[in-house]
Amino acid sequence: MKLTIASRGSALALWQARTVRDTLQAELPGLSIDIEEIRTTGDRILDVPLAKIGDKGLFTKEIDEALLDHRADLAVHSLKDVPTRLPDGLTFGAIGERADPRDALVVREDMSASTLDELPAGSRVGTSALRRRAQLAAARPDLVVMDIRGNLDTRLAKLERGEYDALVLAAAGLIRLGERHRITAFLDPPSWLPAVGQGALAIMIRADDPDVEAVVGRLHHAETATAVRAERSLLAALEGGCQVPIGAHGRVVDGRVRLEGLVADPAGDPLLRGSEEGAAEDAAGVGRRLAERLRTQGAEAILAGIRLNAR
Repeated sequence: MKLTIASRGSALALWQARTVRDTLQAELPGLSIDIEEIRTTGDRILDVPLAKIGDKGLFTKEIDEALLDHRADLAVHSLKDVPTRLPDGLTFGAIGERADPRDALVVREDMSASTLDELPAGSRVGTSALRRRAQLAAARPDLVVMDIRGNLDTRLAKLERGEYDALVLAAAGLIRLGERHRITAFLDPPSWLPAVGQGALAIMIRADDPDVEAVVGRLHHAETATAVRAERSLLAALEGGCQVPIGAHGRVVDGRVRLEGLVADPAGDPLLRGSEEGAAEDAAGVGRRLAERLRTQGAEAILAGIRLNAR
């Protein structure tokens, strides 16, 4: 059997695709898998903040089209990049076991600060996410938060050139690419919440392809799938996308889902928090109930204002 994986061309995306390829080929010796690199809208537009481009499949749309056109058989995505509403004809073949879901602080090597609290006032902190910007503004309004785009190597190079004093990045990406030593501090839930689905891999396939489903299903991790189902349900219920300031962290503990969530104004005030818990089999319901809880606190008005400003 021969399959093709569609993947972005970044170092991290290719690491993810190769890991899926190597794992499947090790389990199924007769399987042959190629990787086709595809450039997405998010990869092409690097001089505009993500929130200004829009959030409908910035890093997935062209890859989804390759699946639907039968140019590829599966795609490997960072789940945090996948919209809550999948294109018609596509489905998740598997949700891989989650890596570290946290955000991480990376401080320039010639600075002595080792935590977010220790950064000097006026430090320039780079991030491309409104969610991170909002939490930075709430925690340290005396910092200068600056937009940054590009792949991981590009961002780290800009840091070392002195264009920024610190960065906030996904811990999973740093660890996967062998850069764990660059992490100055982890930003821990529930005080700091990551993006929905952060750290998890999504393997996307055509919905009418049971042969590919049987192959990639070997990678499915039920506990991760349950936790991120709650997170994505929260995001969907709030009609949010991957570029709005919504954070979430779900865990499965003793057969129950515990979900923390936040909705924030990009300026950090207001910043609304809530939590919800329920049976694992009701993970989607847990997300919807937390969304309603945040709505009663004023989440709808915050998100409506952000959508209006983005037009």
